[in-house]
Parts: sequence; C-alpha cells; structure tokens
Amino acid sequence: MDKKADEIILTSEDGEEVVFHVLEQTRLGGVNYLLVSTEQEDEGEALILKDISAETDEEAIYNIVEDDDELEAVARIFSELLEDIDLDF
Repeated sequence: MDKKADEIILTSEDGEEVVFHVLEQTRLGGVNYLLVSTEQEDEGEALILKDISAETDEEAIYNIVEDDDELEAVARIFSELLEDIDLDF
C-alpha cells in the first residue's frame, strides 16, 4: 500500500492512477483479501482485491477478484464484517 495504510493506489491499463480506500481486510484459505472503494463511505465503486504477492516482492501485488465463486465467498465474509454497508459487486 502507498502513503497511508487505509489507501491503495492502483494503476489502470491506460496508466491512470486510481486511489482506493481500504474498507476492510480478511484472510481466507491463506490468502489476503481487501475490500476497497473509490469513496471512504459506502457510496463509491467497491472491489475485492486478492493479494497475489510473493514473499520476495517488495510491494504488495493485487488482482481484482473476478471468479464468481471466489467473489461470492469473500463478499459474504465482508458482508458479515460490515453489516451496516450494503455491498453490491
């Protein structure tokens, strides 16, 4: 993560940097997942990121979770952790 522990900066395919706010983190099956949003509250675009970093990587490497089964399982956990936020992926 860059700068602040509650923010992560991702670079889009066209080279544009986008700041996401980390809403929650969890670990499932030995893998770290982040729930991030473009807004600090529950009104922005939300994504679930999967940490795919190797132990030798100096910085964390994240992929957007796109597999439907994996997305559903992790989204269910985040929904339980953040009961007051309506998550729509």
